[in-house]
Order: sequence, then structure tokens, then C-alpha cells
Amino acid sequence: MVTALAAKKPNIVYIMSDELAYYELSHMGNPYIKTPNIDRFAAEGMRFISALAGAPVCAPLRCNLMTGKHAGHASVRANDGGTPLRADEPTIASILKDIGYATGGFGKWGCGGRDSTGVPEQHGFDVFYGYYDQVHAHSFYPPYLVRNSEEVKLAGNIGGRSGEAYSHYSIMEAGLEFIRANKDEPFFCYFPITPPHGMYDIPADDPAWELYKGEKWIEDESIAQDVKNYAAMVSLVDRNVGQVLGLLRELKLEKDTIVFFTGDNGGQDRFRSKADPRGFFGPNVNPKTGAEFRGGKGNLYEGGLRIPYIARWPGKIKAGQVSDLIFYHPDVLPTLAKLTGAKAPGDIDGLSFLPTLLGGEQKKHDMLYWEFGSQTAVRKDQWKAIKAKKNQPWALYDLNKDISETTDVSALHPDLLARMKAFAVASHEPVRAGKYLDAKRTRHEKDRLAKWGTSKPQRRTKRPKKQPRG
Repeated sequence: MVTALAAKKPNIVYIMSDELAYYELSHMGNPYIKTPNIDRFAAEGMRFISALAGAPVCAPLRCNLMTGKHAGHASVRANDGGTPLRADEPTIASILKDIGYATGGFGKWGCGGRDSTGVPEQHGFDVFYGYYDQVHAHSFYPPYLVRNSEEVKLAGNIGGRSGEAYSHYSIMEAGLEFIRANKDEPFFCYFPITPPHGMYDIPADDPAWELYKGEKWIEDESIAQDVKNYAAMVSLVDRNVGQVLGLLRELKLEKDTIVFFTGDNGGQDRFRSKADPRGFFGPNVNPKTGAEFRGGKGNLYEGGLRIPYIARWPGKIKAGQVSDLIFYHPDVLPTLAKLTGAKAPGDIDGLSFLPTLLGGEQKKHDMLYWEFGSQTAVRKDQWKAIKAKKNQPWALYDLNKDISETTDVSALHPDLLARMKAFAVASHEPVRAGKYLDAKRTRHEKDRLAKWGTSKPQRRTKRPKKQPRG
């Protein structure tokens, strides 16, 4: 079956929303946020309930996704927004380009700033439009965006939190035009879009607001505007999903295109208060049962790694399926390679989950590996081993019985923990990052400053504790 599918070279659309959390979709029971298009998308495809990020923050996971390598082998492990891929690293885009795909990326790159070895146009993308640096991506009103390393001005913008040109509109329009322009050849369209990541800005006349007319909490003046904006931004992403699917229907490409929709890393407990200690929207709390994921973005507990993940392909992926397959970002590259007949690099860590998508027999990871800063984690089936801090001992959790990672059972399973610790040691190698061709990083630093442009930083919504960048 895979060989036959590869011969047809299906189109691929991969939509990844920045920081959209596991429980922030309405089909997951969220009582505030409305996502009708994504809900329908899930009903028409396969929903994965155990999908995991390759890293708990933005830049490293994008490297895991693009290269098929886990955190112990990845060239990007810091979340500074500028660490580049090495010049010689294959990516999803480059292996697909090698077999005749048109390749486009639209949104937030995060794998190397301008004038580095990590720029997307040197890693298989015919076009990449949006933000190369993730700090630049934190403004929806920057003075310019970047297209294949060149600046594209956004008229009426000076940076910060207001302006005339909402950058996300321009990014989505460019991506949809890429699909139209390449409708007659196989294409890979990558949408690593920024919403709903902060800054929490969305135009007051965006159609997403129509979904919230008459909602009492929207009209409640005691609730901060950023909270309301966040919900509307998720619904904006929902409309984007509907736009992509609508365009594929219009072009009669639905049956020829597999579409993925996902978040990037675990959610933040944003907008916390005494009444909502895990955040107003409860991104890491099951709204039906109250069960919580421990932690959130920036750490290796389930709250930092668990992501929504859905795939749809009419006629190929049976509608309405729910899979509990445990997989993570490094598995995407080999999946797309098997799907298309592309040649995957020989040094990747991922495993194809195409058999699960198509109803075949699935090979599974013996163990999965993560590292971030001083944190290390290993997963084996339902078992999760984690070293949360440099000077802390390892802990072991049985996620089947303890999804909140509250009860350390390492004393009961010393042999299992020893094997998982040994896997962690074997999985780590010293990082080998790419480099900048301009030692002063002139254009890269300019992009980072463009977050505010010529405007002055404004006061942000007060948060109880420091949040991870990215």
C-alpha cells in the first residue's frame, strides 16, 4: 500500500499552531474556546491522544520536527531563537524537494536567523515567508516580515502591539496562494503559524469575534482583554484550518492531500488567578474529569510535552478514529518519507507512524528521549522517567495510573529505571550547532529588535512567575 501511495505523491499540508494546548479545543471539552472547524476536522480524520512534542519549547522542537532527530542529537537545543541548523542537515523540505515537491513554509521558522547556515531556503524550502527569529515572531505588527532572507515591509507598522497590517493575515494569504500556484504538482505546505502565542493581539474586527457574541465572560469587564484576545486567536487558527480545507475542496485536491493539524509544545497555565490556579482556560486540566498534566511549557512533565494532533486524508485515513500511539516530533520526517517515497537520512531517531494512519501494523519505539537545559526524560510505554533538575534524583511514574506524575515509583522498579537511565546516557551527544556567516549577526539582531521596531515596549499582563521564552 505504501509503495502505491508513494507513486501518487500526495500533497502534504502541515499546520502547527504555536502554544495551542491539549485542552484548548472545544472538542476536548473546553468551556470557553470555540473551534468548530477543528472539531469537524477531528471527526473527519484520526485524532492522536498520546502525541508528544520533541521538546517543551519552540526552537528545539522545530529542529526535531524538521530533521527527525531527538533532543540528544539535534543541532538546535537552546530556545534563544537564533541557533541554526548545520549547513549539511537534511530536512523534511529538502528530502521532498529532491523528489519533485514544491516546498513552502509560512510562519515562524526558529532554526536559524538570517545570514546563518540554518535559513530555510538553504534547507529545502522554495519559499519561506514570515519570521526567521522567534523573538521577531512575538509581534503581530512588526515593520516587516522576511521572505527568503529579504525584508517585506508591512505598511503602517512600527512594531509593538498595534499597527495597520496584522502580520498573520499576510502569512496565511501567502500560504494559500502557494497552494493555488502549485495545485498541479505535488506540494509540501508547512504552516508553523504563531497564533495564539503572545503577544495576545488580534484585530477588533476579526471574524473570530462573531463566535463570542453574547458570551457573558466576553462582556465581563473584570476579565482582562488579553484573556479574551487569546480565545479569539485560537478561533482565528480554527478559521485558518477551515480556509485551508475549503481551498483544497475548491481545487478538488481533498482526496490528494493529507492534512496535519497540531500544537507545537505543551501549554502554559496562562492567565492564572486564585480562582483559576492552572489558568483561565485550564490548558493542562481535563475539563471533564479534572485530571491534570503536571507542569507546562518549558519542562519535561506531561504538561510541557502533551500536544493536540490530528490527521485527515479522505478515502485513506478512516474518519472518526482515536489513536493512543505514543510518538513525537522526530517521527514526522520518516512518516512523510514513507508516504511519498522520499529517502530519509540514515541517522534519524524517528519511526514512521504511517501504518497507524493507514490501518497497518505499527512498529513502536522501545524508548523515547528528551533533554532541555538540565532536564532529562525517557518514556517507555506507560513509564516516564524524569530528572527534573541537575541535582535532583531520577523519578519514575506510571502514567497509566498517575497521569499527573505525583507518585514516584522508582523504588518499586529499580531495574526498569536503570535501563531507562542507561538509554538516556546513550542518547546524548554534545551539541553541534550551525553557525552565522556574519559574525556580528547584523540582520538577525535587526529582526529581534523588530518585535518593537520604533515603538516603546508596553506594559505586559502581569504573570505570577517567569514564563519560558519562545
